[in-house]
Amino acid sequence: MSRYERVVLKLSGEALAGESGWGVEPDRLAHLSDEVLAVHQLGVQVAVVVGGGNYFRGRMSEGWGIGRAEADNIGMLGTVMNALMLRGALTARTDADVRVMTAVPMQSVAEPFIRLRALSHLDQHRIVILAGGIGQPYVTTDYPSVQRALELDADALLVAKRDIDAVYDKDPNLHPDAVRYERLSYEEAVAKNIKVMDTSAFVLAGEQGLTMHIFDVGQKNLMRRICEGEDIGTLVSAENPPTPQP
Repeated sequence: MSRYERVVLKLSGEALAGESGWGVEPDRLAHLSDEVLAVHQLGVQVAVVVGGGNYFRGRMSEGWGIGRAEADNIGMLGTVMNALMLRGALTARTDADVRVMTAVPMQSVAEPFIRLRALSHLDQHRIVILAGGIGQPYVTTDYPSVQRALELDADALLVAKRDIDAVYDKDPNLHPDAVRYERLSYEEAVAKNIKVMDTSAFVLAGEQGLTMHIFDVGQKNLMRRICEGEDIGTLVSAENPPTPQP
């Protein structure tokens, strides 16, 4: 049994990359495919918002001498590459129908994102991979992941982070006294300037009361266990959380 009927998974491009942080590592792609399928096999409807930071990030534009808007367009193409790689890995492992939908029209390789069509795919228990962010520059995939979760009436947004097992008040790799949050409100996340996601994403999620789980993508079966009812990592909600535990 699952506590959620429909979830959106926010998957960064770095989660697909090897130690270099560049490209796609076959072992990581296989791991992530298995994690998505583990949730799908619970009977949960799954949509995946995939990033492209393993190929290019908009904030790299200055170093390359190109404009930010152009750089973000390049990054959006990177998300499509990752989406197609993930679809290929998933279809090699399951008979389930896997659809890629993009905010930037690419009719020869993917469907355009149309909310009602995406909802229909999910209702028919298809896995939906969402690429291209929201088709606009100057935003990372954090904000689009929240927007898509809201558009698709998801019960929760699962934010899979690489090498981050929860939200802390500061970087635990640099500060041994960092405080780990088991629960956190959006209001507190914004007030404390928590950097695990963009502030704009926290604000939108908080305004709309979206439930969010932030956890380590590298650990096995965490997504499934979260859907089964375990509060792993950090649960972020619009409600007032208890005091963080050291």
